[in-house]
This record gives sequence, structure tokens and C-alpha cells, in this order.
Amino acid sequence: MLKKYNKIRKYFKEHVDYNGLVHLLAGIGVGILVTYPVVGNHPVRWGVLFLLIAVLGHLYPLTIKK
Repeated sequence: MLKKYNKIRKYFKEHVDYNGLVHLLAGIGVGILVTYPVVGNHPVRWGVLFLLIAVLGHLYPLTIKK
């Protein structure tokens, strides 16, 4: 498990723009879920969608061969 964690950290360290994008999407997802009355229609769906994209973004470095 530690090898997988280190692989993700190394990928994020080498690709800072990708790192920023993944964590921005996670922050948007959390922000939508925290402020759900302000967002409008289906805030939970939008919040979970952004968090799912962020989780998939964290799993991407595990799937690539390098």
C-alpha cells in the first residue's frame, strides 16, 4: 500500500498542474456539499460528482505505466 501512495505522490510532484486541478475539483465538491442550499438544483449530485472525479484523478497515476 505504501508503494501505491508513494507512486501517487511522485506523480503529483512531477505534474503540479494536474495536482492542482485534482485538488481544485475536490475542493469544489466539498464546497458544494457544505453550501448546498445556495447551489440550486441537485447539489448533492454535483458535489459527489466533483468528488468522484477527484478520486478518479488520484487513481489515475496508479493505472499508468511508467
